[in-house]
Amino acid sequence: MTSEKVSASCPYSSHYVDVYGSKMHYLEEGEGDPIVFLHGIPTSSYLWRNIIPYVASLGRCIAPDLVGMGKSDKPDIEYTISDHIRYIEKFIEVLQLDNIVFFLHGWGSVIGLDYAMRHEKKCKGIAVYESFLKPFHKEDLSLPLHEQLIVLQNEKASAEKLVNEGMRFVDRMLSQGMMRKLTDIEKQQYQEPFSKPGTGKPLQQYLREFPRGDNKSVVDKLIDHYSKRLIHSKLPKLMLYSVPGFITTMETVIWAKETVPNLELVDIGEELHFAQESCPKLMGEALSIWLQGLDV
Repeated sequence: MTSEKVSASCPYSSHYVDVYGSKMHYLEEGEGDPIVFLHGIPTSSYLWRNIIPYVASLGRCIAPDLVGMGKSDKPDIEYTISDHIRYIEKFIEVLQLDNIVFFLHGWGSVIGLDYAMRHEKKCKGIAVYESFLKPFHKEDLSLPLHEQLIVLQNEKASAEKLVNEGMRFVDRMLSQGMMRKLTDIEKQQYQEPFSKPGTGKPLQQYLREFPRGDNKSVVDKLIDHYSKRLIHSKLPKLMLYSVPGFITTMETVIWAKETVPNLELVDIGEELHFAQESCPKLMGEALSIWLQGLDV
């Protein structure tokens, strides 16, 4: 693991926009074509605080909090992947974003890749890290992810417990998904949105919908659908990966290298799922170099 000094500070101003009657929060910095950062579960826009400085001079950095997460409102919805897709699509429409570059992570990659493959003409490029690029089977799971899912999904039977004890769920996912220990300040930023009873519904739904590799669930079918388009898409793509990783195994890296066109691969070293919290400099510099190449 690369040793980097990681700041807990998030100096970017908060903005809000109305989406289907709820306020969606986002961070914004810079000018130009939009660079949209989509986080996964159980994080927020705070995840990108140390990546944005490396690319803020190259475009309009926009990092939303998914509905029900971070500082975004928590409406009474199911928080299915379809809900997240619907809210992000409307978010992009309201802000009138075009010529978009996405940087996608985790659950945010399902949302972003689905959007990009349906709206290629509105996109300029796609960068991914620890993302759902293709359908997979249980045997494709990395050992760290397999072990985590066994523990977490064993708790699904107690749905009320998960909904009302989101902070504990967040702490477990983060601690098992990164090699650096978060400071109390950083941990609080991720836990606070789930501190009140009933706010853990997005976390519960994530476990319910996590891909099973059977091509029968909604998410499995969704990934299969956009993956078939991805392997024919001419959009410039950047794939950052770490070893051992969580979602992105070496098998996936090899598949992407051999199958996905116009793709640049960058190895950022030893990490699990949340490299943004351990090596943001490596990630930010790789993203910056790639972005500058898009305009050549």
